[in-house]
Amino acid sequence: MNKFTLKATAESYVREAAEYIREKMQYSYGIDTKEDKNDLVTDVDKSVEDLFKNKIKDNFPGHRLMGEEGSFENIKDLEGTVWILDPIDGTVNFVHMGTNFAISLGIFEDGEPLIGIIYDVMNDELYTSIKGEGAYLNDAKLPELRHRSLEESLVSFNTGWVLKDEKLQRIVRKVRGTRSYGAAAIELAYVASGRIDAYISMKLAPWDIAAGYALLQEVGGIATNYKGEQLQFLSKDTLFAANPAVYKEIEEELYR
Repeated sequence: MNKFTLKATAESYVREAAEYIREKMQYSYGIDTKEDKNDLVTDVDKSVEDLFKNKIKDNFPGHRLMGEEGSFENIKDLEGTVWILDPIDGTVNFVHMGTNFAISLGIFEDGEPLIGIIYDVMNDELYTSIKGEGAYLNDAKLPELRHRSLEESLVSFNTGWVLKDEKLQRIVRKVRGTRSYGAAAIELAYVASGRIDAYISMKLAPWDIAAGYALLQEVGGIATNYKGEQLQFLSKDTLFAANPAVYKEIEEELYR
């Protein structure tokens, strides 16, 4: 199967999952916690992951799934084709707000991003990319990220991290404004589309960032960990993603 057909098939799964999510939101669903009281998971998260697990098993038996709700435990390397899935990125938003959450899917081939899909379910915004073919928001191709100065930029942080880090506080004083959306996939999609200019987080898993990383590769964005090192997609790490011009200016502030 070529990459265009694979992308179309994966996109159909994402849309099917989104329809399921919207339907389940009309009824009650189970909510539980994971690592701490603020790390929520719902029955809907688990069911969406099962949907992808079954689809991949039936239609792509040579592919593997790294999903947040358990299937990641079987993935020890990124050889071959690996689907990296967050069934609902922004579960707290999903539970509390009923909006501002996304299905995030990155399909990697031998450790490199091949396809990225981020679907903002309630706003019906579908971000997609194919390696070497650009990135899109719905049917509109996203342009290469244009130069912007730090003083003109919007930067997204988790407020809790800013309070603990004097370097981030320096960034806050320099930028035009700050934002926090509570869904890493959406924030990365916003960087790729130029809605915001940088996103920094201190604890993200591969399924939080895989799709967004794929998008950024197609629009000239930069994504590393907080130390400026190459991202790894087998464990949790920090994230620093930005427009290249803004990345350089923030980098000078962080590492001076």
